[in-house]
Amino acid sequence: MKAIRRFTVRPVLPDPLAPLSELARNLRWSWHSGTRELFRAVDPDGWRAAGGDPVRLLGAVSAGRLAALARDKGFLHRLAEAAGDLDQYLHGRRWYQEQQADDEPLPAAVAYFSPEFGITAALPQYSGGLGILAGDHLKAASDLGVPLIGVGLLYRHGYFRQSLSRDGWQQEHYPVLDPDELPLTLLREAGGAPAQLALALPGGRSLRARVWHAQVGRVPLLLLDSDVEENAPGERDVTDRLYGGGGEHRLLQEMLLGIGGVRAVRTYCRLTGHPEPEVFHTNEGHAGFLGLERIRELAPYGLDFDAALEAVRAGTVFTTHTPVPAGIDRFDRELVARHFGDDGELPGVDAARVLRLGMESYPGGEPNVFNMAVMGLRLAQRANGVSTLHGAVSREMFAGLWPGFDAPEVPITSVTNGVHAPTWVAPEIHRLGDSVAQTPGAELWELRRELRGQLVREVRKRLYVSWRQRGANAAELGWIDGVLDPGILTIGFARRVPAYKRLTLMLRDRDRLMELLLHPTRPVQIVVAGKAHPADDGGKRLIQELVRFADDPRVRHRIVFLPDYGMAMARTLYPGCDVWLNNPLRPLEACGTSGMKAALNGCLNLSVLDGWWDEWYEPDFGWAVPTADGTAAHDDDRRDELEAAALYELIEERIAPLFYDQDRDGLPGRWIEMVRRTLTTLGPKVLADRMVREYVDRLYAPAARAHRVVALDAGAARELAAWKRRVRAAWPGVAVDHVEAGAALGTAELGSTLALRVSVRLGELHPDDVEVQAVAGRVDSDDAIADAQVFPLKPVAGGPDEAGRRVYEGPLALDRTGPFGYTVRVLPAHPQLPSGADLGLVALPTETTGEGAGVLMR
Repeated sequence: MKAIRRFTVRPVLPDPLAPLSELARNLRWSWHSGTRELFRAVDPDGWRAAGGDPVRLLGAVSAGRLAALARDKGFLHRLAEAAGDLDQYLHGRRWYQEQQADDEPLPAAVAYFSPEFGITAALPQYSGGLGILAGDHLKAASDLGVPLIGVGLLYRHGYFRQSLSRDGWQQEHYPVLDPDELPLTLLREAGGAPAQLALALPGGRSLRARVWHAQVGRVPLLLLDSDVEENAPGERDVTDRLYGGGGEHRLLQEMLLGIGGVRAVRTYCRLTGHPEPEVFHTNEGHAGFLGLERIRELAPYGLDFDAALEAVRAGTVFTTHTPVPAGIDRFDRELVARHFGDDGELPGVDAARVLRLGMESYPGGEPNVFNMAVMGLRLAQRANGVSTLHGAVSREMFAGLWPGFDAPEVPITSVTNGVHAPTWVAPEIHRLGDSVAQTPGAELWELRRELRGQLVREVRKRLYVSWRQRGANAAELGWIDGVLDPGILTIGFARRVPAYKRLTLMLRDRDRLMELLLHPTRPVQIVVAGKAHPADDGGKRLIQELVRFADDPRVRHRIVFLPDYGMAMARTLYPGCDVWLNNPLRPLEACGTSGMKAALNGCLNLSVLDGWWDEWYEPDFGWAVPTADGTAAHDDDRRDELEAAALYELIEERIAPLFYDQDRDGLPGRWIEMVRRTLTTLGPKVLADRMVREYVDRLYAPAARAHRVVALDAGAARELAAWKRRVRAAWPGVAVDHVEAGAALGTAELGSTLALRVSVRLGELHPDDVEVQAVAGRVDSDDAIADAQVFPLKPVAGGPDEAGRRVYEGPLALDRTGPFGYTVRVLPAHPQLPSGADLGLVALPTETTGEGAGVLMR
């Protein structure tokens, strides 16, 4: 019989064990080994059965066991130490507090919005890299003392659990998650009633949500849940699944995340006294609507839409994570329009104003499409990609928003992602600490074998479960006991399965792959895992293709596919592999943090030069898979053929021989040194601590300063909005009228200087409204300037001449040899602009402007 209702009976802890409750509810346990070991001691068998989840453990442990622990002086001493350590962690001064300065205080708080958060397998609210990155961002912020508030949605079914059919087809399962069984508490008003917020929907309907609170070390994480009785069935299902559904369902999720998320933050700060955020960080476009809610909040202060927009932009940071337009959420303009204005959110604001923020109103855009990333960029004064290469790709992809500027000057910077070491480093590696450089090679090699052995045991256990789910009888699965070998070179490949990540590139030449797997003296074994989006049949076919190959009795002991890839599996997979494989189509990998996690465990990377690997690859850290540029880059089939051949060759001729080239003591000396260099030199670069420090220094602190100037002063916001309106209206009258250089053109000597004199027309603008610049650098055969340097020019005393022209002068140093060129331009200038490109306005010389621009140096 099935129960007609389900609820959770919470344990009553004896008073001496009361601190266990706080330790279980603070997710710091997920990366703090001492706390995990304490919970393991509560009930070792129960800890394993609970999957390492303290909340589930305490819900299942017997009253007798709790009573015995309450009398156990040794356990109570450990408990007191753990509770004291947590208290010190939560309230002591950390890196952020040491950076605070009286004259320029750092943000009092930063609100960090993301559609998913990968904190721990015990809170399954993530699908892949975006969520894991968000979780690592929160954890690193906690360790550093950065006052973040995380904001997301609570999905009652999470993403999905994956299994395989008998013929290898991905199957999705959506278990119901009970918030009362998760490490969450319901945010409540002072009187005890659940805190609730509401969004206005067309037709007088409402979308209501409660707010669940997870404590991630020092960082509160607020998760909005629409499964409340006051909602109609359709609205209750808004937070049913992560990335489930499309159209209006997805739009409502993103409105709830952005608009409802701001309201949740305000409620949390009101109820707890937490400082209000000065900076709002939008992690990808899904939460972009948060800017609209903050514009609405400013209406009572007398700010019109334009002034409120400037106030909001000043304190907003936007991070883009995708290098492909197909990875961005886009909605039909009519669908968006229907949900705003007097019959929806933002009453009193013309829906057309909302639409203009997200419309692709630029060359190459689709005029009837509302683009969430475009809105995110227009609502943020600061934006970034997630690796150096991805920053460059993003500047190209979104260059249409800044017409007149070359892609390198598009105001999108980059902060390369990082990963949270305490979460991802194996305990055995962690114990080495700073002694890696001095650890004997034999000890490092034995440790790598031990970690490989742990992976082999985990793979066999998971493979057995998978085959049973696929319908196999226990009697036919004896072969699983021989799957993988702790002494064989092990390659890992695990990630989401969109086409561009090329899961099956390794299958391009199956005979050659079989030879690698079955080599008599230098064999290779491969562990593969990954999920395809439920709606992506192409990705599912790739999984099926690989599974069918791995099912072949000739090779199934050397290559395996493990279903249901997630954080729990990853924590064994990364340390147990010798080589981490990544072969996306360059440059479609924004960052690719799985290889970073592998590197932190001494695993060497084998990857296409994309994402972070393009930035930090060195031969000591692994290998670069050559890419097929030129003609082959436009022929997918030919490109895959060439790059697969390069991959096989690397493994066959360089990687496997290096692994098996052992001295008389059985040690591969060069391999061990690469492991050591990866741990000591590459490891510190890929840390989330480094990433969060960069966000604080380069984005959060400047955004907070801008917020204090513009958002906290209604007059300043109105002045900036009025100035922009005036400049945009007057810009057609701005022109570069004449350019002359005080030197002979054609050739010049290195170290010489050109004296530039430029006449410009400013129309109705004042010199304070603009900056006149010379832009110089090497030129190619088409006279395009590369590696440009900018030289501000100064106005000559006196007003405009009778023709309305003003003169600007300045020196141009010729500091490079070879083909060299320059041009001049006029940009809007205002103290509150983050860059000269902010308005997308620029005036350049025409073909008839004076002497032109060009110098050849020798």
